[in-house]
Amino acid sequence: MKITEYIQNSIKTKSKILNSETIIKKIETIANTIIDAYKIGNKVLIAGNGGSAADAQHIAGELVSKFKFDRPPLAAIELNTNSPLLTAISNDYGYEESFARQIRANGNKGDIFIAISTSGHSPNIIKAVEEANKMEIITVGLIGDHECPLETSCRHLIKIPSTDTPIIQESQIMIGHIICGLVEEGIFTSH
Repeated sequence: MKITEYIQNSIKTKSKILNSETIIKKIETIANTIIDAYKIGNKVLIAGNGGSAADAQHIAGELVSKFKFDRPPLAAIELNTNSPLLTAISNDYGYEESFARQIRANGNKGDIFIAISTSGHSPNIIKAVEEANKMEIITVGLIGDHECPLETSCRHLIKIPSTDTPIIQESQIMIGHIICGLVEEGIFTSH
């Protein structure tokens, strides 16, 4: 791997995002949807596998703790860190139920579910989105540039313009940061 080539590929993907009016509008729409949900007492649920699980934790941490400035916490639950719960659900009901069952337990109509997947093909993420949709939870998908079931099942979807998993993940966390910043400002600063 060449260092400069990797950095150039990362910059190229982020430049595509920067220059995509569609993606920029989707980020704004998602942030405004989350703001609206918080204002009426709803919460954010987030899940992913592997690196996307780490991103789910990261985004939940920014919402519950703070992003740019001190303020009251925002309700956010990431669904992938309770290992006894995940292994119990996986053992008793199958791994594809690992997030869907938690959504049934913790989700309410009008909540937001952010599904993070580089491929968009993870069975447990797909099942969780299906369950969230049944419960009238607003679904947000962050995926790579792949054809996948999440394209048609998520209410809001951002496709990172790359098929390279590490580059997709870098861009997903960037978008997660932007959303956290917009939400924080939208709720806690006067305009």
